Amino acid sequence: MRAADWLLFVAFLPLMSTSEVLDICNTKPKDLALQPRCIYRKPEPEDQNLKPEALPEPANPRVWELSNANSRFALSLYKHLSRSRSPEDNIFMSPISISTAFAMTKLGACNQTLEQIMKVFQFDTISEKTSDQVHFFFAKLNCRLYRKKDETTELVSANRLFGEKSLVFNETYQNISETVYGAKLLPLDFKRNSEAARVTINDWISNKTNNRIQDTLPSGALDSNTVLVLVNTIFFKGQWKNKFPKEHVLLSDFNINDDRRCEVHMMYQETKFQYKYFPDDKVQLLEMPYRGDDITMVIILPSMGNSLSQVEENLDLKKLNGWLSQMKETTVSVSVPRFRMEDNLNLKEKLQEMGLMDLFDASKASLPGILEDGSDSLYISSAFHKAFLEVNEEGSEAAAATVVVAVGRSINLNREVFLADRPFLVLIREPTLNTLLFVGRVSDPCS
Repeated sequence: MRAADWLLFVAFLPLMSTSEVLDICNTKPKDLALQPRCIYRKPEPEDQNLKPEALPEPANPRVWELSNANSRFALSLYKHLSRSRSPEDNIFMSPISISTAFAMTKLGACNQTLEQIMKVFQFDTISEKTSDQVHFFFAKLNCRLYRKKDETTELVSANRLFGEKSLVFNETYQNISETVYGAKLLPLDFKRNSEAARVTINDWISNKTNNRIQDTLPSGALDSNTVLVLVNTIFFKGQWKNKFPKEHVLLSDFNINDDRRCEVHMMYQETKFQYKYFPDDKVQLLEMPYRGDDITMVIILPSMGNSLSQVEENLDLKKLNGWLSQMKETTVSVSVPRFRMEDNLNLKEKLQEMGLMDLFDASKASLPGILEDGSDSLYISSAFHKAFLEVNEEGSEAAAATVVVAVGRSINLNREVFLADRPFLVLIREPTLNTLLFVGRVSDPCS
């Protein structure tokens, strides 16, 4: 009988602040003791003459590669989600949150379990021969992402380990978790009171996300066999660099599909944004910065007659980066709906489809680096993720009353028109590294 659960979960989107600056932000790899129980050594590439991608300045090459790895994973997971849902369903998630949680899982993994984590999360694309260095570069990426932003912006990530209090967890595992990810271990009594433990964990998540994310772990998610619950949260709040005037919020139709439409509050402004229309791909890209320019929202809008599902199927990181690199500052007449959405994901099935099989299999999982006795009796029973997004004229949090006024718009022959009155993709990213913090689609802003 194996010992049992390790729950994984989390993230969400509205607000932004600074996380505590760890000493690790100024630490070099040789000064950091990163010695997990097992290390995965990736094979040498077949083509030794591959040219490295252009590196943004200033950026650590490995941090840049980790950001790209996260983006590849994000688009891969998004495709699996979109294929399993109706085109009318909204999708929203934080890939960096999910990757961070499983990177912490990787600390205790060995054998094929470790190899599958490296491959599914694209960690093996980083130009380091061994897996232990991934943790160091995660720390460096976190230092860059969660540094102090504009005073109106918050971006906060928090990690925590909740362990069965009767067990002794590996000291090295705990030390690396705390040093790299700031994830301290809190003992809980899963054996005798798993429901109270569930409430404690959900309350911690709610507190870290300004009460935006509630009840992440559903009733029955934990039981007396639960050994460890690993949690990562991310919280974002920002104000637009160019706010939408409240008097320019109009009631308008949003076309969910050819046969169904609903009424939304459409926000309007005309100003200069990063923008590009790609006639061959039949999409428009618009990038709207939050104050401080550290975080931006990118909207990918299919042209009339081109379905969002077609865009989703053909989208990969190379295409996305190509689009983003070609955007130019352009005067754009922008109409975007005010919307709010929340998504709950049980990640287990999707990650299994992507190749993460052994971790969830009680007979195959190899996680000996977690318990002090080196027991290989753990597996992950579930992985939960919950995300929330709200967009309005101020930025990412709801404003008060809406004034519905018909606004006369002067004709500017040199401006482009971006009318998001049909389903679109939304990305929230850190633009210098193109780190995808949140990814989703808005198919039904009225639900």
